[in-house]
Amino acid sequence: MNKIISGPILRRLDSQQLVLWWVSHEVSLGYFACFSNNQQLINQPLESTSVSHYRIGERCVIHLLDIEHNLPLDQVIEYDLIMQTSQGAQTTLADQIEGLCYPDQQRCSFVIESKLNNLLHGSCRNPHHPSDDSLIAGDNKLKATLLDTHKRPSILMMSGDQIYADHVAGPMLFAIHKVIKTLGLYEEALPDNKLNEAEDIFGESPNYYERKALLPLTETTQYWRKNQPTTIFTSDYVHNHLITLAEVNAMYLLIWSPCLWDGINFDDMPVNEQHATLQQSEKQIITDFIKGLPQVQRLLAHISCYMIFDDHDVTDDWNLTAKWEDTAYHNPLAKRILGNALFGYWLFQGWGNHPQQFNQSFIDCANSYQHSQTASAQDAFIDHLFDFSQWHYQVDSQPKMIVLDCRTQRWRSEDNANAPSGLMDWESLCILQQQLIGEDSVILVSPAPIFGVKLIESIQRLATMLGQSLAVDAENWMAHAGSANTILNVFRHSKTPQHFVILSGDVHYSFVYDIQLRFHKSSPKIWQITSSGIKNQFPSTLINILDKLNRYLYSVYSPLNLFTKRRDMIVRQRRVVGNQQRRLIEKSGLGYLELNDDGSPERILDLHCDGQITEFIPSKEP
Repeated sequence: MNKIISGPILRRLDSQQLVLWWVSHEVSLGYFACFSNNQQLINQPLESTSVSHYRIGERCVIHLLDIEHNLPLDQVIEYDLIMQTSQGAQTTLADQIEGLCYPDQQRCSFVIESKLNNLLHGSCRNPHHPSDDSLIAGDNKLKATLLDTHKRPSILMMSGDQIYADHVAGPMLFAIHKVIKTLGLYEEALPDNKLNEAEDIFGESPNYYERKALLPLTETTQYWRKNQPTTIFTSDYVHNHLITLAEVNAMYLLIWSPCLWDGINFDDMPVNEQHATLQQSEKQIITDFIKGLPQVQRLLAHISCYMIFDDHDVTDDWNLTAKWEDTAYHNPLAKRILGNALFGYWLFQGWGNHPQQFNQSFIDCANSYQHSQTASAQDAFIDHLFDFSQWHYQVDSQPKMIVLDCRTQRWRSEDNANAPSGLMDWESLCILQQQLIGEDSVILVSPAPIFGVKLIESIQRLATMLGQSLAVDAENWMAHAGSANTILNVFRHSKTPQHFVILSGDVHYSFVYDIQLRFHKSSPKIWQITSSGIKNQFPSTLINILDKLNRYLYSVYSPLNLFTKRRDMIVRQRRVVGNQQRRLIEKSGLGYLELNDDGSPERILDLHCDGQITEFIPSKEP
């Protein structure tokens, strides 16, 4: 049987286009259908004119259905994939995937809103972090509002770190290698004398918890450690860093679907005595993570999902400084590792955001590798991926949603190659300005908050002055004068939208700011809404201290604001219902936003798996 092993995931969805993504053992045959009140509205055969295929293994094919439609708006539309079996029978999604449909429903469904009423958003989903997977809270929300077209969320915006390629649990890496063998995911020749073939690192020492010994090195330029070798990959947790394309692909398959976990037995995993305690702890957390995957799979099948990368989708400190870039991209193995992660991002995330942005030249280069998995074809496509400049995109919702690429269009420092690069360069920010003209309101998705916590940004600035920008992840919009001033000028522009909702993640805590320009009679209203930690958390004690200090040191009328780049803006921190003293919340959650007709926020919440909510409301005092 040609079984679906990941998905279906509903991707780009608007009044004219529908994109559906899934993975199965072989090329799927059959048809896609849509229904309203049991009346069939679409019957689309799964043929080459509507479905693209990309084979990543002997028994693993990615599908992307991309069709034009004229479906009704503001109605619950049901859909199904009716697939042919090798025996000539037909199966529905409900036949193939138990529990994919909500109770009392026979099919999956979606809503295309004429005006965006509400949405879900978040980032940072680390499978082995000891907290709840908040996508389950999103599933619970959708279940409770399934037939209410006004209250049902229609978009899920995942703003970065959908996987942690640089921070992988030992049991997860064990499962990844099992999946590679089960599906026959393609092997590769690595550009390193120590690793002639990728299979040399599968399942053998120093594979689990000791991969740092395999990662490429460079010589440090810090004067107190000058000429000493140091790893190019700067994460504190590189001991299980993903290396091959097959590993990246397998991890995506495992985090979105429970199917492949059925064949994984952690008792078969070799015990690393040095890391036995950690290994046992990770096994339990991953086991709990697996239990929630049926609900995650159900959520992703019922809501339009948009995604954008941040650092951990590739590696920590990805493109943080010009020096880091120069070192990483000139090392053949480092370049391959980065390229494999970006390759996987395109297949599992980027492709479905806006398929038309990947022109025929892009697809031809990708297909060259699909047809012949040689090192030269792989490297050629990786080069094409690094040169590609259209990872950003916009969603034709009302209000329009613009999703920024803050990773590959950096504004590099001209004075100091070790200083943090700007998150976007001047050219890309000019393009953004043009996209905003004529809009009354807009949703801007920036993986890193544009208006961050000033105290934390000051600490990062101090560390940068001491030459330690990589140590504190000193990447924020205000860290580079050029990008900071340019993005702030966007908000000052006379033709800027009157309502800016900024959705961000990255930082592993949640907060909301209300922002206006000082000394302007017609200032736009800006809301910085940060929800970070779908399955991750900032240390509680530390964030509580930083929260209090930031509130006291950088209140609205504090003279310290004069020393920040946002000194001509009033930034008010929203308080939390039921906890009047807190502004920063570290509890894992999924952001939920309700919008008024003019695009302004009506309610701003974080949803939690225990049924609780965190609601942010305007502060009465600075």
